[in-house]
Amino acid sequence: MSLDVSPELLDAAERGEVSDPEFVDCVRTSLPYAWELVSRVVEDLAGSDAEVADNTIPPPSEAARGQLLRALASDAIRGGLERHFGVKLAFQNCHRDAAFRLSAVSGERYQRFISPRGQLLNQSPELRDC
Repeated sequence: MSLDVSPELLDAAERGEVSDPEFVDCVRTSLPYAWELVSRVVEDLAGSDAEVADNTIPPPSEAARGQLLRALASDAIRGGLERHFGVKLAFQNCHRDAAFRLSAVSGERYQRFISPRGQLLNQSPELRDC
């Protein structure tokens, strides 16, 4: 299961739409490693003039890796995180998460990061089975 959904939040979802803050809080509490990693990358971006900040350190455990995969593989979760932090998230392999300024999404660096070539160049033997 991707998220630990409280009975109250599930009830609210069954009755209709759930607000982004409610959803993002559920993500924050359900996927703490993914939340901390994305938060750190966004903080790195905010503290610089760069158009991108990224993480290249593999997760410390399979459980942490699973959290990151669940967070970034889900359109709803990734979209909620992007709206909350005001960035565009990009993902390679099972650990390389990047936050791009929204103004950089049409730029060369973002396009290079999300390209097949970028994916291939980010491969290494130690990451093959991640």
